[in-house]
Amino acid sequence: MKNTQKPRITNLLMLTLAGIINAFGITLFMTPVKLYDSGISGTSMLLEQLTPAYLSLSLFLLVLNIPLFLIGLKRQGILFTFYAIYAVTIYSLFAWLITDVFPIDVSIASPLAGTDLLLCALFGGVISGIGSGLAIRYGGAMDGIEVMAVIFAKRIGLTVGTFVMIYNIVLYIICGIALKSWVLPLYSIVAYFAALKTIDYVVEGIDRDKCAIIITAHPQEICSVLTETFKSGMTRLEAKGGYSNLDKGMIFFVINRYQVVRMQDLVHSLDPTAYIIISEVADIFSNNMGNE
Repeated sequence: MKNTQKPRITNLLMLTLAGIINAFGITLFMTPVKLYDSGISGTSMLLEQLTPAYLSLSLFLLVLNIPLFLIGLKRQGILFTFYAIYAVTIYSLFAWLITDVFPIDVSIASPLAGTDLLLCALFGGVISGIGSGLAIRYGGAMDGIEVMAVIFAKRIGLTVGTFVMIYNIVLYIICGIALKSWVLPLYSIVAYFAALKTIDYVVEGIDRDKCAIIITAHPQEICSVLTETFKSGMTRLEAKGGYSNLDKGMIFFVINRYQVVRMQDLVHSLDPTAYIIISEVADIFSNNMGNE
């Protein structure tokens, strides 16, 4: 690993935490009541139930995930692959410690939620989603199926999200057939969506900023008023109306959700015909703090 490809201590610490959190969510809430996680983790949980007792969840997590990360090495890079394998190893280690070493009985019920399937699905999904989200946020991953999606989705005409969704739907159908019951697979879908939403919150933030694109015939006046009101910089570009052929200005301006209405009122008070587009911003990267 050269230069920028060296692992960071902060990332390793957060990936360690991610693996521990993921293990707690799965082993304390989902595994005891035989709910299934998504992706390779869910596949491992199913295989653990269908195979002899000495083939554990931890073993399947390593055996199935690590080869997939190695297959994706060229596409994803050395550092991502290292981080992902590290996170999965921590996840597998703590899953083994919780189920086989720590004095915690997870054989027939969740130690915290009992046999309540809804509670186990929701809390298992949210907690494992926090772990997976932290892994993604700090440069790794907790599941090899997403790596396969990046590699193969476009080749078969699918988006990465659709590829993962199809894999999970097939997985839950197989679970239902294998168990001859659809109750647990259906609750597993609840856990999956809880985890998916939690991952979005962890990776992208709960309270996202808004990006306003303002197209106006009075860019100088609007920039002055917005800067004075919100004490924030912005970017201004020259533009031309496609239909009117008139000179216009295009302003890029980042605000929070509570400032949107105030911004709209100010802009339209100066230019009632101004065109405003609002979109969510997950992350902002800048070395010039005054222009955020």
